[in-house]
Amino acid sequence: MAAPVSNSLAPDPALVALNRFGLGAKPDSDLGKIAKDARNYLKAELKQQDIALVSVDERTNAGLLDSTAAIEASMAAAMERKTARDEKAAAAAMQPAAMDKPADPAPSKADANASPNAKAKPAVQPVEADIYRAEAQARFDKALGADAGFVERLVGFWSNHFCVSVAKGQIVRASAGAFEREAIRPFVLGRFADMLLAVEHHPAMLFYLDNQQSIGPDSRAGKRRGRGLNENLAREIMELHTLGVGSGYSQTDVTSFAGMLTGWTMAGREGRLGEPGTFVFNANAHQPGQAVLLGKTYPDGGMGQAEAALNDIAGQPATAQHIATKLARHFIADDPPPAAVARLARVFAKTDGDLRALAVTLIDMPETWSTPLAKLRSPFDYVMALRRAIAASAGNEPQRTLHWLMALGQPLWEPPGPNGFPDSTDAWASAEGMKTRLDIAWQAARQANDIGNPNQMLASLIGPSVSDETRAAISRAESKQQGLALLLMAPEFQRR
Repeated sequence: MAAPVSNSLAPDPALVALNRFGLGAKPDSDLGKIAKDARNYLKAELKQQDIALVSVDERTNAGLLDSTAAIEASMAAAMERKTARDEKAAAAAMQPAAMDKPADPAPSKADANASPNAKAKPAVQPVEADIYRAEAQARFDKALGADAGFVERLVGFWSNHFCVSVAKGQIVRASAGAFEREAIRPFVLGRFADMLLAVEHHPAMLFYLDNQQSIGPDSRAGKRRGRGLNENLAREIMELHTLGVGSGYSQTDVTSFAGMLTGWTMAGREGRLGEPGTFVFNANAHQPGQAVLLGKTYPDGGMGQAEAALNDIAGQPATAQHIATKLARHFIADDPPPAAVARLARVFAKTDGDLRALAVTLIDMPETWSTPLAKLRSPFDYVMALRRAIAASAGNEPQRTLHWLMALGQPLWEPPGPNGFPDSTDAWASAEGMKTRLDIAWQAARQANDIGNPNQMLASLIGPSVSDETRAAISRAESKQQGLALLLMAPEFQRR
């Protein structure tokens, strides 16, 4: 049922607001009222104070730690406890066996049938897994509780643009949620340059792109250890985060920028450079001397040298073009209208990268309201829209939602590479992907707390835009569960 939409008429403004910009309708959404003033409906969300922030003081977020440093401290404490347990177990194993110790009981049938290669379940769940689940639940709660969800969509866009992956290791697995809370959310309606600086300073990004391994060859540490540059962070900043591929920078620029970024690292657990888990500048590892980047000379200034370069790169015309193209692709079409990209780039340049101004420009742009809703929702957007639509039981959360995202190929904070998850319909519209969506739609329909009349749900979630084919399919459903599953697979529900 999720065939491409070929409607040449302008889409329903309510669905544009809720599907193209937001995370989908809820059963109590007033589609008629939204349609009459859809632009201001979205702008009202942008005006809500601190709307993007996740507060650790809220009761529902009781499991969150308030900073990356606190996360590092929790992991260090857990490591100390594990070491103490291992030492105690080792000491006990060294004790001579008691003479009256009873013989081991005969193995049970289950033990006898167990695979000799089966791994024993760890006695204590790793602390980073608990932190990850708490961060995931907070992320889901924000998406499910949002009105339209435009700001949450922006958070998702920027989090994918400046992505880190929990597959990198325990540090990123534990801090990926904090990275989004600390480096993305506070700036999602602020200045691009401020977000850029926050992202590149963050320990999660520095660890993900290996900058802790980058040492200036001529620095004190470089001469002593005989180690050199790691260019990963510098390359990805220029290629993915700012200027974009083919924007005119050279390999020489990458190498020069990597030297400027040396010394940017995270304080380790020993705390020699600063509070463990925080950003620190290690002057001993910084490449000394002036550096040339994109034709401009930056004097030797320690940490400030790379900061000055980042601010300059943020204001480059190529950066404006790169960001404008990605925003238009995300919110309008896989092949975005050139006029829309040009307008977004002009606003970016004119406002010094004001992201709120870019969001308002997207709302005011005629192309966002006239282009058919043809992009397939990404797995995250689909699962959130599904959960918003049916208010499924909160049982087994966040594990159930995390499992759905994994099955659909978009595990939370685990992109396949530094370029993030793809943002095109072709990436998600495979036959296997659509079959998995159908399976999840059926699971969600069975787990819904209280299914109403699917035909009435169709009216409240999609409204007058529903096609005759979709209406007929749902009306012929043999049960409420089947009708709901068909609704969740309808083209009008899948597309944005």
